[in-house]
Amino acid sequence: MSTDTLSARQAETPSESADWADQAEQRMLAAAIALAPDLGWGGPLFGKAAIQAGLSRGEAMLLLPNGARDLAALLSARHDQAALDELAGVDAKTLKMRERIRRGVEARLDAAIADQAATRRWAGFLALPLNLPLALRLTWESADRIWRWAGDTATDENHYSKRAILSGILISTLAIRLHGGAEAASEYLGARIENVMAFEKWKAGVKPADYARMIAEALGRLRYGRS
Repeated sequence: MSTDTLSARQAETPSESADWADQAEQRMLAAAIALAPDLGWGGPLFGKAAIQAGLSRGEAMLLLPNGARDLAALLSARHDQAALDELAGVDAKTLKMRERIRRGVEARLDAAIADQAATRRWAGFLALPLNLPLALRLTWESADRIWRWAGDTATDENHYSKRAILSGILISTLAIRLHGGAEAASEYLGARIENVMAFEKWKAGVKPADYARMIAEALGRLRYGRS
């Protein structure tokens, strides 16, 4: 970062600085979404996105010190928020729980498909072994937001098992949506949450150690195009 740029940042109020940072991150994300189909998701994408966002490499690294991983997290957050915006017009209380979860998953899938080409590259990046911890965190956060919208208030072990299960549903259904189309994804999703009792029975059989394996397998399907 240049001395003039640093001085300008220091002269801003905390609120102005935060606004600048948020806007710069979103410019980088928008550039990354456009560039990802050709560049993939990684270091070259990060560098080119910074340039297109009007930032130096140093400025970009101050904003997003984990590089492409932070950009991946921004894309996931973008899709989470788009899903919640879509769900804002739905009165969850009028739906059965299984219907709420289906609506939540569908909204999240629609958000990801809106950036379909970039989402494919994003998924391939997260499928790399070194990025599995990030993939676990991001899918967990997405599942948590859907459960909270659905009105889940569990604080015992069910809080974790519900999110682990829904994480697996989200990523595996996304793989099918990307490679098999909307109809195949809808059928798969319906089979997973056909009714509350089946969902509860399935949930009860999941152990914490299964979570990483479920996500890793689903990410592999995303990366290699298998449904």
